[in-house]
Amino acid sequence: MSKHFRVAGRLIMVAVVMASACLFSGCEAPERVEIPTFSENYRDHVETLASDEFEGRAPATPGGEKTKEYIIGEYERIGLTPAVDGSYLQPVPLVEITGYDFSDLVISHNGEELAYDYINDMVIGTTKLQDYSQLDASELVFVGYGVNAPEYDWNDYEGVDVEGKTVVVMINDPGFALRDEEIFNGRAMTYYGRWTYKFEEAARQGASGALIIHQTEPASYGWDVVRNSWSGTQYGIGEDSGEPKLEAEGWIQKEVARELFARIGKDLDEELASAALPDFQAYSMDMYASADFYNEFEHSECHNVIGYIEGSTYPDETIFYMAHWDHLGMVETDDGVDIYNGAVDNATGVGAIISIAERMMAGEESPERSVVFAAVTAEESGLLGSTYYAENPLFPVEKTVGGINVDALNVYGPTWDVEVVGYGNSEMEEYLRMYAEEQDRYVVPEPTPEAGYFYRSDHISLARQGIPMIYAQGGSDYINRDEEYAEMVAEDMAARYHAPTDVIHDLWVWDGMHQDMWLFYFMGKHLANTRDWPNWYEGNEFRQLRDETAHMRE
Repeated sequence: MSKHFRVAGRLIMVAVVMASACLFSGCEAPERVEIPTFSENYRDHVETLASDEFEGRAPATPGGEKTKEYIIGEYERIGLTPAVDGSYLQPVPLVEITGYDFSDLVISHNGEELAYDYINDMVIGTTKLQDYSQLDASELVFVGYGVNAPEYDWNDYEGVDVEGKTVVVMINDPGFALRDEEIFNGRAMTYYGRWTYKFEEAARQGASGALIIHQTEPASYGWDVVRNSWSGTQYGIGEDSGEPKLEAEGWIQKEVARELFARIGKDLDEELASAALPDFQAYSMDMYASADFYNEFEHSECHNVIGYIEGSTYPDETIFYMAHWDHLGMVETDDGVDIYNGAVDNATGVGAIISIAERMMAGEESPERSVVFAAVTAEESGLLGSTYYAENPLFPVEKTVGGINVDALNVYGPTWDVEVVGYGNSEMEEYLRMYAEEQDRYVVPEPTPEAGYFYRSDHISLARQGIPMIYAQGGSDYINRDEEYAEMVAEDMAARYHAPTDVIHDLWVWDGMHQDMWLFYFMGKHLANTRDWPNWYEGNEFRQLRDETAHMRE
């Protein structure tokens, strides 16, 4: 293994011995652990990208243009090969969709009508690029979790026709409700539990509309998040992907659902519980939904910035590093302008993939497989840059070996643990564990798998094409720190997340970032110089997709 990792391990162990000795001698424990510097340029990358000059890096803004120019300049300096016909820029057509003049959601049953207010009782919208959207007396069908998962022997749509109708569906999946590790993935959310899947599957089944019943615990967020996220301008990809889309999609408050089920003589809690059982059968609610609204569109073009190192032996096989370059831009306030600098999220990640690219490029020998470095756009707008890449890949999906997503590095200091978001999904964890152990570290699952964070960052776009992806970060077991420090960090992170205070500040300890960059670098280098083909673990929802492309590698 690399001398850098052996040195890092020795330095960490020396620090621990010194700290132990201090317990008996009364000396002061060292305040920091020496981690070998991964990149002399890394700090400059982060400071530049997170500076006010870049105006929060929103897509299709002057700050976004500066960001792309900076990344291009670094790729050119390093010597990466442009991935798009001599250019580093993959155009991503974005569209802003703004709904207006929302009617009430009117539910009719046995000659009576119930009206529910936009924002307070329900939210609704569409990703269809059309000026006017309408549900006109659309029959409601309760489809439980709305899951069609052959690998779990589960199909909520079996035996029911939802063509042209509106499905009423639950968030999360049956494993969460039953807390049974034999059902789906237990309390850890699968992709079948994500709201995006609910709408996608309903459209595939031919439905016109879909309404998700909001529940705070299985959603992992309250109604205020739904209301704030779904009102106002929404973002999408401004070209037809060929996938079916709903006329209207949205959410209803749990108490609205309770009233609707009561009208048909059913108890909501009992119906929700029954939907988690294998013998659940979808059924018509004998109710009809009507709602309408208008849409305005504004199109713009943004870009993923992609370069690569061509493999010396297997150039058509690729290892994929990715990080999103965008953040939330600027917002006018009564006191002036707030800049959402996005230092952690995700200047740290973009700086990391640039630094990893530079170190790989400087190696004495080229990697045997090609290594791709993708700085993707519009993650904060709904993973749009990575979604567009996944639907329009520049490198063959079947020959993409695996990928590492770097979405926010640990800025609070070195840790003993490495936290995997989506633990237990793929064999990529085995490579992570191999090199974590070289750093005298251990791998742990994320603490709240039921929240579905694995499905909320860019790697999921490639995962949905069958490509094994890993999303990992430094954990909370800080070297030479106590639990009080970890609690302070958690509070600080939460306070700064998606806030103007996500800036470089006095609590940053750059060693933790270098520690993780070494880890991600050696994982990718290993995969680039072996004949390994990692897969999803048996039973994972993406395993079949990977297996289907295996014969195409020859």
